[in-house]
Amino acid sequence: MFDVRSVSRSLMLDESGVWTASQAAKLSYPEAGHGACFSVEDGSFWFSHRNECILALIKAHPPRTGGPIFDVGGGNGFVASRLAENGFEVVLVEPGPEGAQNAKRRGIEHVVCATTESAGFSPNALPAIGLFDVIEHIEDDVEFLRSMRGLLRHMGQVYVTVPAHTALWSNEDVRAGHFRRYSLGAVSKLLESTGFRIDFASYIFRPLPIPIFAARTVPSIVGRSAGRDRHRTAREHGLKRGPVAKLLDAMLGSEIENIKHRRPMRFGASCLVAATASMGS
Repeated sequence: MFDVRSVSRSLMLDESGVWTASQAAKLSYPEAGHGACFSVEDGSFWFSHRNECILALIKAHPPRTGGPIFDVGGGNGFVASRLAENGFEVVLVEPGPEGAQNAKRRGIEHVVCATTESAGFSPNALPAIGLFDVIEHIEDDVEFLRSMRGLLRHMGQVYVTVPAHTALWSNEDVRAGHFRRYSLGAVSKLLESTGFRIDFASYIFRPLPIPIFAARTVPSIVGRSAGRDRHRTAREHGLKRGPVAKLLDAMLGSEIENIKHRRPMRFGASCLVAATASMGS
């Protein structure tokens, strides 16, 4: 049984069962973001498909050194719960108190309400790290990934998703607290420059770049982007049923098979990467 105290002496267990740090963290994430996501995640084709892509990636490239995957910036625990259902031990690390409490309510056993810095994790102690739509929220992505490399064990692994293509930038990225979007080549070079060897890199969400460009980027360019609210979030993500959902399921289903068989895809709205901490870095 994993004990959080084996990788940090700085955390305290509160009455709700969440490990906390004494120092609050500054976030580049909307204050209401966790609540908005929590209200739509279970019924969202986007969150569900991303989960299946992440799960297929980790099954194809499982942690080599044993022990849990640290889901850093794991939000409400939607990814962590899917990994746990499939037998992976997960420690969710989320600096936002609302997200950490939502994750605990979802049944995540190990929840840390802190950043990796304020949590005081020991160097070279973590077996694997998940960064699922996290790096784009970090202003200094190079220094951040170097710090992640410093936390990993020898041959430890990192699993990454980020939004793709600068050409798809919109006011939605600004509202979400993004600093950038990435090409697959750019995120791969970023990881390589910060001490990682790429094991697998692919685009996912192949049907979405054109709809994103039409619905978000073009209105942002012409100054007609509407304000964000929970109802709009639900409309964009709540395509779980109906003919549109069935068409998307058919188009996206092959992506899972490609990831399972380690076949990278050359186009999509997000990047998916598995990498290993390089020797001597």
